[in-house]
Amino acid sequence: MAAQELARWTRFAAKGGVGRCTATVDCVAREIGDLMFLKDDEITVLMQLPEAGYYLGFCEGVVGRFSGTDVNFHGKLKRPIMAKRGSLGVADTRPMSLERVSPS
Repeated sequence: MAAQELARWTRFAAKGGVGRCTATVDCVAREIGDLMFLKDDEITVLMQLPEAGYYLGFCEGVVGRFSGTDVNFHGKLKRPIMAKRGSLGVADTRPMSLERVSPS
């Protein structure tokens, strides 16, 4: 992950991301990009990944991928609202503000 992207995710995590969860098991990173955490660690959820059941999270200063089966979520995750860059007129994929996702 590039330094700028990591800094952006770290700032988003400091604002609470899209939600929080608590680890239910110890999880060792098996691949590059996986998040390592211990049971009872608090994880800030940054986004749901396209792969079913996986999320991007922030824990102890590290950003990485984790499985939703290894955590208990603290309520519903929020949905990021995409902002437009003023002069470019294109969608900026960085989450800027949040709203609650209503059940379908």
